[in-house]
Amino acid sequence: MKILVCISHVPDTTSKINFTDNNTKFDINGVQFVINPYDEFSLTRAMWFKEKQGAKVTVVNVGGASTEPTLRKALAIGADDAIRVNVEPTDGLMVAKELAEVVKKGGYDLVLAGKESADYNGQMVPGMLASLVDYNYVNGCVGIEVEGTNVSLEREIDGGEEKVSSVLPMVVAGQKGIVEEKDLRIPNMRGIMMARKKPLSVVESSGAVAATSTQTFEKPAPKGAVKLVDSVDELINLLHNEAKAI
Repeated sequence: MKILVCISHVPDTTSKINFTDNNTKFDINGVQFVINPYDEFSLTRAMWFKEKQGAKVTVVNVGGASTEPTLRKALAIGADDAIRVNVEPTDGLMVAKELAEVVKKGGYDLVLAGKESADYNGQMVPGMLASLVDYNYVNGCVGIEVEGTNVSLEREIDGGEEKVSSVLPMVVAGQKGIVEEKDLRIPNMRGIMMARKKPLSVVESSGAVAATSTQTFEKPAPKGAVKLVDSVDELINLLHNEAKAI
């Protein structure tokens, strides 16, 4: 089984976010970038398929040279090789089109991704990718087993979980539950050294054009001052008349 794991290069969730050029560009100064957490869950599940079923795991990212350390970390975790599509991602459709070319050329059986990226929260790329390559698709996946070409999946729905069956080839968008946080892998020194020798191929853009453009960014309004109260009656009054919470 050939597995492709889509990796987004996102700011660490503890990073302080700022914008430049009149709030039209993201300021990367002082920001630590990491593997998108949802993608890391799917990557960890791909490692299980590699170890238990002999799958070959490739990771892919659409981005500039600055994303290569993130791909190298994925290689250190255990992926066999990596692909970087050499173009700056500008919107979800453009990224999906670039990934579709990689999928078509690589003939992958299973494409794993996170349900969304932790920076833009678009929840669009995996679904559009599945449509572009005409693969079956399941989103919000919290469990997956593959036997031959048959796939058993569990996905999160409002108020519970849904069990789904399908067949390869597939695109699956995972989240926490496809593996648990305790199962995530920290690269050890041996993995880091081996990652330096693993293939990281750079391919040029297919020329996909973005369908949308960002006009401006706006940070959330700062939190209001804390108001201390001396009695339960005063707290109830504030919650009822000021906060409108009850």
